[in-house]
Amino acid sequence: MDKYQLSERDICTKFITPAIQQAGWQQHQFREEVSLTDGRVMVRGKLAARIRNPEAKGGPKRADFVLYARPSVPIAVVEAKQARFSVGHGMQQALTYAEMLDAPFAISSNGDGFLLHDRTGLTQPIERELALDAFPSLEELWPVYQQWKGLADPAAVKLIEQPFYTDGSGREVRYYQRVAINRASRKVWQNTTKLINKYLQALSDARTSGAARERLKAAAREIVCLTKPDAELSAVAKWCVRLRNDSQLSRLVG
Repeated sequence: MDKYQLSERDICTKFITPAIQQAGWQQHQFREEVSLTDGRVMVRGKLAARIRNPEAKGGPKRADFVLYARPSVPIAVVEAKQARFSVGHGMQQALTYAEMLDAPFAISSNGDGFLLHDRTGLTQPIERELALDAFPSLEELWPVYQQWKGLADPAAVKLIEQPFYTDGSGREVRYYQRVAINRASRKVWQNTTKLINKYLQALSDARTSGAARERLKAAAREIVCLTKPDAELSAVAKWCVRLRNDSQLSRLVG
């Protein structure tokens, strides 16, 4: 078999997929040929047609591989190229898709090895070559993602595992909707956590301090506002409150 005669899809099937699986990634933790955008619609007179060729300018964007730390959390994008190209030939494409998905790692491969780029800048060197049998495992990448997103608290990890991005219809949200929901969810969680801590601190001081009782009432009002049905991502705020398993807090959200 002449490796240089293999197509890009052959490189994926024969070399990249086995390397990913050898690193411990399970079948449900990565997807192949992930569609990100549809092609641009071209209008000429009264006729309109969408560009279908991914190689053409304005064509659809499709990632060769997307690896997931959690069902709603892309952590790495892998772009494949034929063996006749250098190992880093697909890096610019991988970086573009990783940025679109808010994934920290972009990886390029030609079937001989991998070039990994750490968008977080937390590991050194930021861009480094890896042997074909040295594809990074989830256990290696996940702590970097946690540090990058400030997810040291176990409650924060549980938060991103919640399916706030689905309405129960079974329809998959677009990549930019998922990114926006994940970012907004983290922000609501941070704000709610600060309020809960403020509430609990005021509650412990309320018996002996009139000022603490006022702080307690103010924090309670803010928590109620965050968890109202019409508040943005109120389900996230309610989840944060109920996670504390505190009866007095739970009364605030009903």
